[in-house]
Amino acid sequence: MSRHINSSMRDFQEYITEGVYDPNIFKAFFLAGGPGSGKSWVSARTLSGMGLKVINSDDTFAAALKKENMSLNFAMSDPEEVERRDEIRAKAKALTGKGLKLYLEGRLGLIMDSTARDYPRISNEVRLMKQLGYDTYMVFVNTSLEVALQRNSMRDRVLPDAIVMQNHKTVQRNIGGFQNLFGLNNFVIVDNNKKKEDVNPKVHKAIRGMINQKPTSPQAISWIKRELAKKRR
Repeated sequence: MSRHINSSMRDFQEYITEGVYDPNIFKAFFLAGGPGSGKSWVSARTLSGMGLKVINSDDTFAAALKKENMSLNFAMSDPEEVERRDEIRAKAKALTGKGLKLYLEGRLGLIMDSTARDYPRISNEVRLMKQLGYDTYMVFVNTSLEVALQRNSMRDRVLPDAIVMQNHKTVQRNIGGFQNLFGLNNFVIVDNNKKKEDVNPKVHKAIRGMINQKPTSPQAISWIKRELAKKRR
C-alpha cells in the first residue's frame, strides 16, 4: 500500500511543472451525481482529452482494494473486512487530498468527481477555489432511482441498495442548492437515463464552451503575470 501511495505522489509532483502553461488553468469542474448515475461515462464524452486532472478518492480506493485482493462488493462483507476497508479508504482520501493540494499550488485545471451528497463540503471547496482565482462549474449527471439501482448492481464496486437509495434522495435534494452555488451559466444537468445514448449536443457544446473560457478573476490574472515574469528571468 505504501509503495502505491509513494508512486502516486511522484505522479502528482510531475504535474506541478505544468503550472502556468496548463491550457485549463484556473478551471474546476465538479462532476456530480449519485451512485450508478454514469458520471464516468458522461465525463469521458465531455471532459476527456482536455488535460484536466481528476480528483476522485473512490478510484484510488478501488485500486488499493484490488491491490490488497479485497472484494469491491460492499453489499456482502464481514466485520473484519469492513474494518480493513475503512482503513484503506482513509488512506485513499488522504492521498487524494495531498494530490489536490499539489494541483492547486500549480493552479491546474481540475475535475472534482463526487456523488454530490455532501453539499457543505463541496460549497467549502468552491469557496476556497474562488479565493485562489478559480472559475468553478458543475456538470450534474441525473438519473432515476430505478436506473441508478440497476447500474449499481452491474458495477464492479457494488453498494448496498439502501445506500444507493439514500444517496439518490440526498443528491436530488441538493440540485437547487448547487444551481444557486455555481450560477445557472456555470451549471449543466445531463440526463443520463437512457443506456449508451450520447450526450445531448447542446449540453456537449455548453460544457466545451466553459472549458474554452479564459481566466477572468483578478487573482488569476495577477498570478499568471507573476509566474510568466519568473519564467523570463
